[in-house]
Amino acid sequence: MTLAHPKRGLLMLLMALGLTQGNPVEYLVNCTCRNPHCKGTTCQGLWCTAVVFVDEEGHRQQFQGCASRNEELCRGRPTEFVNHFCCHQSFCNHNVSLWLETTQTPPEQPKVDSHLPLILGPVLALLVLVALGALGLWHIRRRREKQRGLYSDLGESSLILKSPEQRDSMLGEFLDSNCTTGSGSGLPFLVQRTVARQVTLVECVGKGRYGEVWQGLWHGESVAIKIFSSRDEQSWFRETEIYNTVLLRHDNILGFIASDMTSRNSSTQLWLITHYHEHGSLYDFLQRQTLEPQLALKLAVSAACGLAHLHMEIFGTQGKPAIAHRDLKSRNVLVKSNLQCCIADLGLAVMHSQGSDYLDIGNNPRVGTKRYMAPEVLDEQIRTDCFESYKWTDIWAFGLVLWEITRRTIVNGIVEDYRPPFYDLVPNDPSFEDMKKVVCVDQQTPTIPNRLAVDPVLSGLAQMMQECWYPNPSARLTALRIKKTLQKLIQGSEKPKVVH
Repeated sequence: MTLAHPKRGLLMLLMALGLTQGNPVEYLVNCTCRNPHCKGTTCQGLWCTAVVFVDEEGHRQQFQGCASRNEELCRGRPTEFVNHFCCHQSFCNHNVSLWLETTQTPPEQPKVDSHLPLILGPVLALLVLVALGALGLWHIRRRREKQRGLYSDLGESSLILKSPEQRDSMLGEFLDSNCTTGSGSGLPFLVQRTVARQVTLVECVGKGRYGEVWQGLWHGESVAIKIFSSRDEQSWFRETEIYNTVLLRHDNILGFIASDMTSRNSSTQLWLITHYHEHGSLYDFLQRQTLEPQLALKLAVSAACGLAHLHMEIFGTQGKPAIAHRDLKSRNVLVKSNLQCCIADLGLAVMHSQGSDYLDIGNNPRVGTKRYMAPEVLDEQIRTDCFESYKWTDIWAFGLVLWEITRRTIVNGIVEDYRPPFYDLVPNDPSFEDMKKVVCVDQQTPTIPNRLAVDPVLSGLAQMMQECWYPNPSARLTALRIKKTLQKLIQGSEKPKVVH
């Protein structure tokens, strides 16, 4: 994330550097770095960049930096407000002079008279004082943003956006509503900014500790707007970062549209705009619906497909890191109109890349849901430096989600009311110690309904749940194995029965 100062100019620079179209460049170059967020005088990226723009006060500004994506916006023609330049040689942006288009004839050079030095002296002194004051205010704001954890280097994607009520027609010529990032993750950052302005809030459809979820309209189509509370801004930042990961888009991962940080009623609102699914969460769906075995398997296998995609690392220039969810539960699984599941809420997710062996845990003080915590988390024995440990905790939680599904599955006309895992062992809002006693000390797991044993398909599902709850984390099933086993169960249930 970046600061909002200078507001329009820096935003335009960062947005320009964030778009991703064109052919990837395979090597990095060193570039001159001159902007408020440079850590030094140089930076490294795929492209060297320069931008000249007019800020909100009408002053001309010019910045140099690096781009980690490509040069698509550099092909845009200059306007009277902004001009971009990109090149791919070391320090090729060092002595770049950019100009803005103008429709007016430049004024004639004024004649210098003898009183000019007497006039310019006090004016220059005043300007120096104003500049020093502005610099001081900027440093204060920068320090505050650092404390809030929203400051990032120039090379990172910036998604701090202005209020929807504000308009910026000069950016319109750079927008193409049909373009995509090429990542399969969401819209380009400038388009995200425009989409957020065009969304109309309709009704609140959910509330939680993170904030609220609203149904909204965008060009006549329903979208979901997750509005984070200010105390949970790190979850918003993390989820935005993860959703913009290359190749994250998947049928069983909640579709991301845009992210916005705006101000309404003198308070900051953090928006995450996604696809809208009218059935709501799996938790809500199971409260209302009983399930036939085929539907239960469909919900289970689609959720497993989403988890397997998260856990899998995809290699290549358009790859994705492996991702562990860390807060998997029925409330964070949504039911689509085709009755498949998709996984949502990546605010606690952890990323890992084998190539760099870098474990990206993020900077979020929030913890997962206690009811779904694995025993190694509750007794604080989890290896926090090992990515596999986080995947194993996802599998434990996924087994609990399967248990919730099977409880609402009809077998021989018998079905049970919805209850959360461990409902008979802990209070409605269990404490950390409550769960630790049940899961670690007493080594309890949810009771599997006996009626599942009479159905050959659902009995396989019951066996799978038990293999998700092994006390030894490394002995648990992998998400890929769960996915393949469930797919075999579905194929077996669809085979025609032979009548003798």
